[in-house]
Amino acid sequence: MICGFIALGVGVLGIILPLIPTTPLLLLASFCFVKGSERFERWFKGTKIYQKQLESFINERAMTLRQKLTILLFADVMIAFAFIVVNNWLARIALLIIVLYKYYYFIYKIKTVPGSYSDAGKYNH
Repeated sequence: MICGFIALGVGVLGIILPLIPTTPLLLLASFCFVKGSERFERWFKGTKIYQKQLESFINERAMTLRQKLTILLFADVMIAFAFIVVNNWLARIALLIIVLYKYYYFIYKIKTVPGSYSDAGKYNH
């Protein structure tokens, strides 16, 4: 439960600060709440943050282009840091494979939808 609230807090900061990826942190919070308590799961799924940021992704496997780019770029920065720090060429190759797979997954497995989601979870045209 504590991890869920920490992920939720940092995820909410991600709504305000463009460098913090909101969606993965809110997914982590959702996972923690589901594992921690039915009551907190119901509460979290009833919040506007969940409905606006996650509901469409969970129901439709879809994200806006902005959501995708935010997640991809944040992950790239973290992986680039690891790439620079690691002095093993096998580890660097593994990191490059992870980056390639990440882009493949986001481009071909997660649908890109236009605009932003309303509170009801549907996207605006």
